[in-house]
Amino acid sequence: MTPSPAPRRHSELVRALSSVPEFDEGRPELEQITVPAEVAAALLEIATANGDLADRRVVDLGAGTGRLAIGAALLGAGPVIAVEVDPAAAEVGRTAATEHGVRIEWEVRNVEGYAAPADTVVMNPPFGAQRRHADRPFWAAAFACAPRAVYAFALEESRTFIAQRAVERAAHVETTRRVRWELPRVFPHHRRDRVALAVDLWVIRTRGDR
Repeated sequence: MTPSPAPRRHSELVRALSSVPEFDEGRPELEQITVPAEVAAALLEIATANGDLADRRVVDLGAGTGRLAIGAALLGAGPVIAVEVDPAAAEVGRTAATEHGVRIEWEVRNVEGYAAPADTVVMNPPFGAQRRHADRPFWAAAFACAPRAVYAFALEESRTFIAQRAVERAAHVETTRRVRWELPRVFPHHRRDRVALAVDLWVIRTRGDR
């Protein structure tokens, strides 16, 4: 497996992430929504600039088809562990990782109770639109991993909950910023072709070291 060259420009990273397949038929109960390539690139570039990817142990919670995990590996993270409950999505991710020449360790399991040590967590958890509080096990797992930092997406309405969890863990919220996120029609109950979502990108420092 020959590693792909690390993307040097934003456009190269977006192009690489765009080539990671989305869900063929996303499962509504799991809120399987692929993070847009531009938005994923923004998260990964911030993590890189902060020194939280290269040569770091990175865990992607709810990895889906692996867009964040593969991007992290392309930017020098390693080892990279992708945790995904859906075996079909994980298989798509394995194939995509091979095509990109990066090594990802896949764990097909629920994130609830997950507490493997890591340096950095990246994640695009469920937003809780189909099942209330569906995101909470992901945040619990992210903090339980005791990483250097957590990089994640969440609906704007979750700000109070996430900030409170950070305080409880003696963590510092470095960034909460709105990102451009347009959700295409992916589930049968969706009536509009595209909907703009109020999504935040979170950067939470769980330890002070850099």
